[in-house]
Amino acid sequence: MEGRNKLSKTALQVLETAEAFGLWQPGYRIVVAVSGGADSVALLHILHQISKYHTPLTLICAHVHHGFRAESDQEAEIVREFAESLLIPFEMTRVNIPQYVEDSGRNAQDASREKRYAFLHQIAAKYDADSIALAHHADDQAETVLLHLLRGSGPSGLTGIKIKRFEKNVELIRPCLRINKTDLVHHCEQYDLPYVVDSSNMSTKYRRNAIRLDVLPFLGQYNGQFTESLNRLAEVMSVEDDYMDTISRQTYSEMVRNSEGSLSFKVTDFKELHVALQRRLIKLILNYLPSNDDFVDFSRIETIRRGAVQHEPTTWSHDIGQGIVCIREYDHIIFSTQRSSVLEHYNYQLDFLDGDAQLDLTEIGTRLHLSCLDSWSRPVSASEALFDANTFIWPLTIRSRLPGDTMKVMGLNGSKKVKDIFIDAKIPPSLRSRIPVICDGAGNIIWIPGVRRSIHFPVSEDSTSIIRMLVEEL
Repeated sequence: MEGRNKLSKTALQVLETAEAFGLWQPGYRIVVAVSGGADSVALLHILHQISKYHTPLTLICAHVHHGFRAESDQEAEIVREFAESLLIPFEMTRVNIPQYVEDSGRNAQDASREKRYAFLHQIAAKYDADSIALAHHADDQAETVLLHLLRGSGPSGLTGIKIKRFEKNVELIRPCLRINKTDLVHHCEQYDLPYVVDSSNMSTKYRRNAIRLDVLPFLGQYNGQFTESLNRLAEVMSVEDDYMDTISRQTYSEMVRNSEGSLSFKVTDFKELHVALQRRLIKLILNYLPSNDDFVDFSRIETIRRGAVQHEPTTWSHDIGQGIVCIREYDHIIFSTQRSSVLEHYNYQLDFLDGDAQLDLTEIGTRLHLSCLDSWSRPVSASEALFDANTFIWPLTIRSRLPGDTMKVMGLNGSKKVKDIFIDAKIPPSLRSRIPVICDGAGNIIWIPGVRRSIHFPVSEDSTSIIRMLVEEL
């Protein structure tokens, strides 16, 4: 308790946040990102206070010299001298951001962020640090939530900036996220801490600056606590988003099947979910597939969801972009990063059966067994068929299906297209090319294994010689 009495009001707020969210433990090594602005200078000083009077911590000050402005050299020197005054190790890197922007074609803010985080992770690895502390504050949170809202974000975007999250085996923590910018500036003035003012922060050509300088003050006319309201919204949404994320991952593990790089679920199970969970599940599946950050949007999710809950059994295929295909095959929704490969046509012949024989159809991973029987017995499954050997027309042909194939189906007058037979049997389109078509010597389709048998060469109790065919997976 005595140690707490030596902490500033702002440091006590940070300590309260750290204890509520488990940001550190005694002895933690923390890399502190310090730009030289009031918020990051205050953060380093606050963590130094906490380390000195309350919780022992090892701090490392990390600064990125972006090379944007003439005063960058002076800012780097100010940060270095401040860190040394606190006896904190100082690490710095120089990055030519203007040149990187020109070479990469990225905007300045994204380029700066990429290089800054890369350096922070490098220093964290060098010191075997437990976490990287960033100086985002409550005003940053409000700006972020409003920015996401204007972009049309869903609930996850309204969570704003996370107080802590894991990235590349190190935790990113934001101890000041519940503190206003003015309180951090006041902390610097109270302790006479040196800090710099970035002149580029006053330029409204950057969207975030425009939000801070124009939009927030305008909306603040109608709600004097607007920044606080946005922060409360972020906190509420963060907890609820975490809960929904947990439920979504649990549902994923129970419902989604991963087979040969494709993710799928049953429509009947999907329809039992609440709409909110349906959308979350699709979003989670799309996030597991390789895509860009901005790929998973509401429109894409909702198109898939509506297609999945159609009342009529159906099949469809949507190329949803970035090499990802979503397919409905009756009661299954399938997500794949590759279109189903078209099998090459295959054709095997057997001139005559003398005893037992077998044929491996390696193209489709199937084996056909043939044998001769001298008495009739009923087939035990759809994978078996019997034919009268005395009337059979040789040679036997086993091939892949062809456009326009028809078959005289047992129990049905006339012929029927093989395509319609597959549709009636609800055979998924992706599996149809993997089912062999078996023909007699006259070219008649006599059997589609596992699907239908033809009227040709029927057997009865009076049959004295019978050909038995059986298919199984290799």
